[in-house]
Amino acid sequence: MNDLCADIGYKSINHYGEELCGDHVDIVEEGENSTVIVLADGLGSGVKASILSTLTSKIISTMMAAGLSIEDCVKSIAATLPVCSVRGVAYSTFTIMNIVNNETIDIIQYDNPQVIVLRDNQNYDYPKTEMNIDGKKIYKTSLKLCENDIFIAMSDGCPHAGLGAKYNFGWKREEIIEYMTAVSFCGYTAKNMSTMLVDECDKLYGHKPGDDTTSCVVKIRKREPMNILFGPPSNRDDCNRMMALFFSKEGKHIICGGTTSSIASKYLGKPLRASLNFESSDVPPTAELEGVDLVTEGVITVNKVLEYAKDYLGENKHYEHWNFKHDGASMICRLLFEEATDINFYVGRAINPAHQNPDLPITFSIKMNLVEELSECLRKMGKKIKVSYF
Repeated sequence: MNDLCADIGYKSINHYGEELCGDHVDIVEEGENSTVIVLADGLGSGVKASILSTLTSKIISTMMAAGLSIEDCVKSIAATLPVCSVRGVAYSTFTIMNIVNNETIDIIQYDNPQVIVLRDNQNYDYPKTEMNIDGKKIYKTSLKLCENDIFIAMSDGCPHAGLGAKYNFGWKREEIIEYMTAVSFCGYTAKNMSTMLVDECDKLYGHKPGDDTTSCVVKIRKREPMNILFGPPSNRDDCNRMMALFFSKEGKHIICGGTTSSIASKYLGKPLRASLNFESSDVPPTAELEGVDLVTEGVITVNKVLEYAKDYLGENKHYEHWNFKHDGASMICRLLFEEATDINFYVGRAINPAHQNPDLPITFSIKMNLVEELSECLRKMGKKIKVSYF
């Protein structure tokens, strides 16, 4: 077993004028270190395409989660999916990426644009084996994973971008490779890379997409542990135990909360230096403490992080905000969303007397809900989460 992991992100935009997307992405975890990603593209757009792509991705992912081999899944889908009598094409095409033990990846492709593989920030022309199942050409590739490998799957809305407008023949594969290669040097997360690709397609369509457009990016990277301390323990006698556990963990350390950072300052025997520099009007200033990577205010800052996390999982409209700002919430987002792969939460259950003011909209339950919601968002990003309460 190695210390690699997969960072997975995707984004879709609908065909102009349609409420539903005809593309669908499903991600299924198989045990601790194996993942199946399915990108299906339904024929046409709108409701019918949405149903077809959702069914395709769900059937494949469910069968694989039940332990069937990729070959069995592909045979079942290929035999099940009808072919349009008018157009002579399948009602739904698909791309499957199966990551096994974070060591190898199997790529199965049926009529979707070929997956782009970037290795060492260069296009990698990987081998493909053609299979013929019920008259359908399906390509299979098996590769050993390397650190910093990037796999870019897409629906045909990407190469069709700009068709008949900016480009006569759409956005050529070579041009997409050139664009994504330049992006790969910047160290963006998989989610941000998929967002940038789809946003560029949207621009080429003149913000009126002529097809459902989806990009799913898988980025192979080393595991990066992160530790976040939020709130003092309910029992004061547990302060030293909580701090000892927190600081004994490898990786970077983040502390959220004034009282919590004061306890950490006392435990470390180092001065806490508060800042009065408001980087953002809606996020309190940060502080500095030797031995800690980031010290921020508590509930208000974490609530802003949660707001960014929900957007990151959705349309990802605010990534430019937290990617470049230097307020506490933005810095936490960069550490948790971009750097961390394994996150340990140390959450104190002490009730803050200041929060008992009836004029303040902050309660103990809100604080606990923040932790639960943020943990769930981070899990959906593919992070390994552990929460310890004190």
